[in-house]
Amino acid sequence: MKGLFSMGVWAVLLVGGMAGQFLKAQDGGQTLRAPATPLIVHGPYFSIWSMSDRLTDSSTRHWTGVRQALNGLIRVDTKTYRYLGDADGDIQALTETHREITPTRTMVTLQSPEIELKLTFLTPAFPDDLAAIARPVTYLTWDVKSRDGATHNVALYFDADGNTAVNHSDETVTWSRAEIQGMHLLRVGSSKQPVLKDWGDNVRIDWGYFYLGVPSGEEAECAAGSQAYRDDFARTGKIPAEDDLDQPRMPQSRYPPPPALNVVLPLGAVGATVVTRHMLLGYDDVYSVEYMRQKLLPYWRKEFSSFSGMMKGAERDYPSMERRAEQYDADLTGDLLRAGGPEYAAIATLAFRQAIGAHKLVEDDAGVAFFMPKENFSNGSISTVDVLYPSSPMFLLLNPKLVEAQLEPVVRYAESSHWKFRFAPHDLGVYPLANGQLYGGGEVSEEDQMPVEESGNMILMFAALAHAEGNAAYAQRHWPLLTKWAEFLLEKGFDPENQLCTDDFAGHLAHNTNLSIKAIEALAAYAELADKLGDHSAATKYRSAAKTMAANWVKMAADGDHYRLAFDKSGTWSQKYNLVWDGILGLHMFPPEVAEKEVAFYKAHLNPYGLPLDNRATYTKLDWTVWSATLATSAADFRTIVAPIAAFLDKTPDRVPMTDWYDTVTAKQVGFQARSVVGGVYIKMLSDPELWSKWASRARQTSHSGD
Repeated sequence: MKGLFSMGVWAVLLVGGMAGQFLKAQDGGQTLRAPATPLIVHGPYFSIWSMSDRLTDSSTRHWTGVRQALNGLIRVDTKTYRYLGDADGDIQALTETHREITPTRTMVTLQSPEIELKLTFLTPAFPDDLAAIARPVTYLTWDVKSRDGATHNVALYFDADGNTAVNHSDETVTWSRAEIQGMHLLRVGSSKQPVLKDWGDNVRIDWGYFYLGVPSGEEAECAAGSQAYRDDFARTGKIPAEDDLDQPRMPQSRYPPPPALNVVLPLGAVGATVVTRHMLLGYDDVYSVEYMRQKLLPYWRKEFSSFSGMMKGAERDYPSMERRAEQYDADLTGDLLRAGGPEYAAIATLAFRQAIGAHKLVEDDAGVAFFMPKENFSNGSISTVDVLYPSSPMFLLLNPKLVEAQLEPVVRYAESSHWKFRFAPHDLGVYPLANGQLYGGGEVSEEDQMPVEESGNMILMFAALAHAEGNAAYAQRHWPLLTKWAEFLLEKGFDPENQLCTDDFAGHLAHNTNLSIKAIEALAAYAELADKLGDHSAATKYRSAAKTMAANWVKMAADGDHYRLAFDKSGTWSQKYNLVWDGILGLHMFPPEVAEKEVAFYKAHLNPYGLPLDNRATYTKLDWTVWSATLATSAADFRTIVAPIAAFLDKTPDRVPMTDWYDTVTAKQVGFQARSVVGGVYIKMLSDPELWSKWASRARQTSHSGD
């Protein structure tokens, strides 16, 4: 593959006549199947995946599993084949022969006896370029050539159904087409357009418009029609020239047929030379989220005043985006391989678009960026602090400004009169309405809060951000707030009372040793920030306190060859993933023997598909396991702990975007999917100071060049 994985990193491909999503070491080693393949991944609402072994085995779906069908046919002379979707099962499918997933692209090769077709879904989600990552546009490219030595008359067909723009298929939609400079546009949207009215977890967008943008030079035939037009193409290679005007109607309509956006791309005579066409798939959500009762615009509005302008800009930049994607993917996958080996690189590659696509990048009325995640399939919360925390390593590495954008809406809320507690909030509401915490006791009571968890998370993210940026300027802007949280942890953090932590599915736990580590590391991190800001007396106070706590922790948590789950529970154990900051941030609160003992214990307690989170159950958290593996000082130990995660991805029967909560014995999903927390697997890259500096510097250079 042009040297993209020349050092042996697992690429997503198909070999030996077998079809599916596979990660395979090019040295002929083990293959690994991705549970779901990203096609269009831009945010919690614009997120379409293939959840089967072949693109033609099933319909494409939203990350929630709801059908959002993209369908594709190809006509070769007088014969029609399917290349995308299962809507026309009686039409023969092309044979899928190769699939490759890189950070920004999904590339699938299919063939018939006559031709070879390569599909590329390119989402230019470059974290170091906020303008690019904000554009809700994926490029779909077709490359077609003859494979039998003959010349064939070829035409491509593509359609998208109305479910792309509604929450439920019984909601009516309207559709239309338009012309802008250099492009044909087709669009579909709900007829009622209830902007930012619905909220929740298992919810899809029901406002705004899904678009297909076809460059004028592609000689396309376009229609705002119905799914019946697909049958016309299958029979004749043509679609009706007129639009379907019987609207509005539901995507689940039987008669008249369901509405669809239809495109035909005639390629003419195709021989050995590749013939290429491309199209843009985009979504205009008008307003993206609500923050403290104010509707916020998507961040791409900083660059473009209209959606049509954004689409024209995206088409203008298509050639450069292709080049950038190829180079970015090569650079990142190469470093992932060097950092953690082929299994790790495969996991991190699959996590890339998922972690970004669980967020929405918006701007406030002053143009300040907010990068706001949805807590997918856990409760739908927006900007959950203990979701920001595990996802932050990816953004600390690839663009620390995105961490600022994650933190900014949270600290503004915490500094407002709405938040009255001494500890940090858990969330800002339920997506897409960020109007105040709803989880647990909300803004009213301390019941079911995560006081130590969230306060420690916030301080550690601020400290890691200062480490990445080389200064504590952002922390200085919010110093009174950070000080309040540090004071709380000084009082309450060492031996936590009965409370929830981020692993709230496991229930309340008192004397939680891993939570205690978080408080200790956060206090030490606060001391580092104080030093950077010239407050050396505060630094001395908090560093000394953290050091004393760490020494006491070692004595109280010791349990023979490992350390306990809770101070008062002998014979128990847990992953001590919060300890990872001790080395990464150079805090050195704990003796090295703590991590060494824990890693040795983890290696002895691995199940076929991973390391359990603790002794209470056989389930684990994928992200935390990589954090725990990063405690290892040897590459071999790291790979030993991480390799079973790759085995899980290969064997799980649950075909969903990567879950982070699964059973290590059965490989079955327990809950959660498509969450941003998988960005946490990039923690291994942060443990290499040279790699962290390289990528953070690259982000600063890209940002400055775009100013």
